[in-house]
Amino acid sequence: MTADRFKKVLGGLPTHAVLIGLCLIWLIPTIGLLVTSLRPFQDINQSGWWTALSPPRGAEEYSQTCGSCHGSDGKAIATADLTDAELITKYSRSIKLLAMLKQEVEGQPHLEDAPMPDQQRAADIADYLKRISGIEARPRFTLSNYVDAMMGYRGRTTYAQDCATGEQALDLTCTASDLLNPRGMGRAFLNSLLVAIPCTILPILFAAFAGYAFSWLHFRGRMWLFALLVGLQIVPLQMTLIPISRVYAQLGLNGTFVGIWLFHTGFGLPYAIYLMRNFLGSLPRDLFESAYLDGASHWTAFWRLALPLSVPAIASLAIFQFLWIWNDLLVALVFLGGQKPVLTYQISNMVSSLGAGWHLLTAAAFLSMALPMIVFFSLQRYFVRGMLAGAVKG
Repeated sequence: MTADRFKKVLGGLPTHAVLIGLCLIWLIPTIGLLVTSLRPFQDINQSGWWTALSPPRGAEEYSQTCGSCHGSDGKAIATADLTDAELITKYSRSIKLLAMLKQEVEGQPHLEDAPMPDQQRAADIADYLKRISGIEARPRFTLSNYVDAMMGYRGRTTYAQDCATGEQALDLTCTASDLLNPRGMGRAFLNSLLVAIPCTILPILFAAFAGYAFSWLHFRGRMWLFALLVGLQIVPLQMTLIPISRVYAQLGLNGTFVGIWLFHTGFGLPYAIYLMRNFLGSLPRDLFESAYLDGASHWTAFWRLALPLSVPAIASLAIFQFLWIWNDLLVALVFLGGQKPVLTYQISNMVSSLGAGWHLLTAAAFLSMALPMIVFFSLQRYFVRGMLAGAVKG
């Protein structure tokens, strides 16, 4: 019995190893993105996310070069208190720091037996001295990147610092209205919601009606019509952009939410109907026949029986449709453009033409992926059941 159990455990190791590997491949970049988005700009520029919990830059160099005399906190020598911002300002550059270290103190070498640091180590020590003296005091983690991305801040410091000092960047007013700044992720997040929610609900609503009709209503040409809908899934979305855009231009729908709702609903329906028909068609026939014998109409059977029982398929379809719409750039770029920017479009605008603001990309990217992750994990228990709908007949 023990040998059989041992063989069973060994037989499952390859599967477990593959699953763990896939989870790590997905989790490591996600964790790295999250950690980076929470770090100050200076730290992002100096070191990788995996060093977020390590000692600050220059701490080791300071300990080796200056720690023995000035102490770990820099206050051991009262006449040369390294936490004094006024003193450290004089040696904030590596060149000035090296020049001071080369001077003698009471006829003795400043560093005594310690080796003279090179240019890079001196720069690291100077950076550490600015930290402990408060000249460039910054937290290990901050939400400033998220605030700046949401507000569309373009400046030399952060949105919070500019508002605290009374310096207003461009057209920002340091009020809640800044969330609707056209350059910020706040307005783009709202636009993405206005696109994704209707474009998810409408196909599911129409597909539920159509799936019930194809499963439980008998009419001429039902199977041929269903086969046509299944075949429409292979039509490339890109080949319809120009014709539909020309039609929208004549109808005045370009640049409107209604236009993109209609487009996404139309292209989402074939797969949605296919999935809903397979699931509803796999429900017990006796259940519906009993309802009809009791006098239930098709509407009652659909509302009281079909919809409650099709929650797994609806949840699975909602995940697919929402993720597709939320991550879409091409359709939003064609039909909305920069007039009503969505998240996928606005992320690219975080960086200026000169490369400024690149550190906001991590916060902007995590903002764009946070809601899809919540949707997926909240509905994932229905995911497999919905995907296997109608696949096995019992």
